[in-house]
Amino acid sequence: MKETLNQSPEATPEGTRKLHIAVVGGGPGGYAAAFLAADLGMQVTLIDPEANPGGVCLYRGCIPSKALLHVAKLIEESRQAKNWGIEFPAPVIDLARLRAWKEGVVKKLTGGLGQLSKQRHVEYIQGRAAFENSTTLRISKAESSEAVLSFDRVIIATGSRPAIIPALKLDSPRMMDSSGALNLEDIPGSLLVVGGGYIGLELGSVYAALGTRVTVVEMLPGLLPGADRDLVLPLHKRLEKMFEAILLNTTVASLKEDGAGIRASFEGSAVAEKDRDKVFDRVLVSVGRKPNSEIPGLENTHAQLNSRGFIEVNKQLQTADPSIYAIGDVVGEPMLAHKASHEGRTAVEAIAGHKVAFEPHAIPAVVFTDPEVAWCGLTETQAEKEKREIKVAKFPWGASGRAVTIDRPDGMTKLIIDPHSERILGVGIVGAGAGELIAEGVLAIEMAALASDVAMTIHPHPTLSETVMESAEVFFGTSTDVFRPKRA
Repeated sequence: MKETLNQSPEATPEGTRKLHIAVVGGGPGGYAAAFLAADLGMQVTLIDPEANPGGVCLYRGCIPSKALLHVAKLIEESRQAKNWGIEFPAPVIDLARLRAWKEGVVKKLTGGLGQLSKQRHVEYIQGRAAFENSTTLRISKAESSEAVLSFDRVIIATGSRPAIIPALKLDSPRMMDSSGALNLEDIPGSLLVVGGGYIGLELGSVYAALGTRVTVVEMLPGLLPGADRDLVLPLHKRLEKMFEAILLNTTVASLKEDGAGIRASFEGSAVAEKDRDKVFDRVLVSVGRKPNSEIPGLENTHAQLNSRGFIEVNKQLQTADPSIYAIGDVVGEPMLAHKASHEGRTAVEAIAGHKVAFEPHAIPAVVFTDPEVAWCGLTETQAEKEKREIKVAKFPWGASGRAVTIDRPDGMTKLIIDPHSERILGVGIVGAGAGELIAEGVLAIEMAALASDVAMTIHPHPTLSETVMESAEVFFGTSTDVFRPKRA
């Protein structure tokens, strides 16, 4: 008979050290779980197809994309410098060296994780795992051998993969998903990006900065569905100057090979008749991600999938099978590395018998375009749908000394505030470095901070972080740098 959480006789400091944990998947959730389990004295085996931990995030996602976005930002800033009386010649792009630098970043970070695994005495197996039963895994190793190992607990952290639109599936080297786009095989003359979400906009920005003519197609009325429209507007305006076209309320009816390119047919009211058919050198399809929940042998356990293919878990990240936990993209939205890491740590603490639950008040989302867009907690859009009474306090970056000195006044910081308790419920930021600033908002929400707490917290001057403080002052009608009396 299997014991459930909190009933296990092993859930003691002494018993914890006897537990043998398997973590299937070496991404940000998997290696965070494995490392904490090792720190707590457990015997840990981490299994992943790659030579080192890192997962999609480090090998084909967060890290290589941010490296390339840094390059794109540098190129754009060199062009913007003309406004300041400084002109640079057009950049000469050595694609091979750029690729090598990006791959060097990945190698350095994944290699570092490999070293941390050894230092923590985590057994790392390069291979793929299948379930024989709830506590036994058959591991097909990279060197073609097999091992059958038993564990006390298993944590599934298999992540996700790019989603595919069956109607647009085309067997062509000119078709790319997000992983293919990051390979940077060439700088195409023209690129069609199918999907106006964060992946499409980030990668589209990279290729546009490198000189590609980029067209983005989004079936909904706006870019970044789910984000507040006032946060998206400054980004949209800037991308309109960078991209050749942004087609909203538009779908791609078909894709087919056409000589040296791919012909795309568009449908939608926003598309002029003459533009309904166009040929592109490459096409990037970025319409979301699917969970990697088709794990061989999972049916031999009691773990269950929901209708969308995600593994069902409770607040301790435990599946319907008491021996199996699951974390990260494979258990549901939002599919974010930092969410996976915290889930991994929660699962390990639950296994150790600690009283824990994964129930954050705010999970930050960041779009690393230029300007960046970031938000956490309750959004204005969500509040409207739920008919929740809120007050919104906005501080325009045109009134920020720091934003003006870097010639980036195209930003805004806003707070979503409970009008009765004056508690901060949500934070939204658009502007340069928004992804770095949003953490203060997350902390404020998690600590149940009031607007007065933020307003009275002394922020350094001149910084962009001041805009968070001044947003709180706007709520009270006392902002130093904008005149906006509080409404009755």
